[in-house]
Amino acid sequence: MPAPMTTAERRGYQQICGDEGAMMVIACDQRGGMRTLLAKTPEEQAAIGNDVLGLTKADITAHLARHAGCVLVDPVCAVPGLVDDGVIHRSTGLLIGLDASGYDTTPEGWRISNMVPGITARRVRELGGTGAKIMIYLRSDVAGANVANMATLAAVIADFAAEDLLLVVEFLTYALPGETPADLAAKTPDLIEGGSRLCLDAGAKVLKIPFPGTAQACANITAMCGPVPWAVLSAGVDHATFLGQVETSMANGAAGVIAGRSLWKDCISLDRAVTRARLETIALPRLREIQAVIARHFRG
Repeated sequence: MPAPMTTAERRGYQQICGDEGAMMVIACDQRGGMRTLLAKTPEEQAAIGNDVLGLTKADITAHLARHAGCVLVDPVCAVPGLVDDGVIHRSTGLLIGLDASGYDTTPEGWRISNMVPGITARRVRELGGTGAKIMIYLRSDVAGANVANMATLAAVIADFAAEDLLLVVEFLTYALPGETPADLAAKTPDLIEGGSRLCLDAGAKVLKIPFPGTAQACANITAMCGPVPWAVLSAGVDHATFLGQVETSMANGAAGVIAGRSLWKDCISLDRAVTRARLETIALPRLREIQAVIARHFRG
């Protein structure tokens, strides 16, 4: 089990939570995924520069994350502009994603996670970050698939411990070659439990994980984590589906939510006026519904 949070880490954790003490983070650290939402063809997507993505993330920060505890952004498009341009409200926590867009694949079909070059714990602090988030891919049922990614995770955890800065650890699982969606779905609860154990054993003090699949799997993870808080991520499912997942997760011990596309994927546009209006009229009511579920279940 990881060591308890230090005072500095705990203060950072408090700043990514809402008033009731549960994590409520708006994720918009996507790059490639955000381009696919803003334009239809590969050519149109390729023409969208980091500056445009940065403005989109600024709008999400100002018009949606302002009402949550924290925003999660990338270090390529979003910072230091969010801070230097006065976009982020002083009460909004700032998590910075370390992972690069995309991944490498081995001949066996294993995914290898890559980090954005040069983004260390010290650099996160220099960018004004409350803390950071790392995402790695894991297949807990295939030991060899995780060697490179667990080495990356261990190095990053050590770096952030040395800087005494909050680190949120996220993992995603994935299908292996020849594995059908039904095969993967059947294994998902075990894969999420197994991935959580790997991250805890590596020293993760805060987890961001996919919906474990069942109420029992959520309860198992809560028992496994002990004092380590875990948040459920949205993985781009529709809002109604995610709301049900949040209900099940929170009822079985989750400590909050780190949600992105389920809130804003149908709200962003290259027309910023449209984006701002949809964030206010569509995304914000969704956020309020999630916050209501959290308030109903979270006991601190």
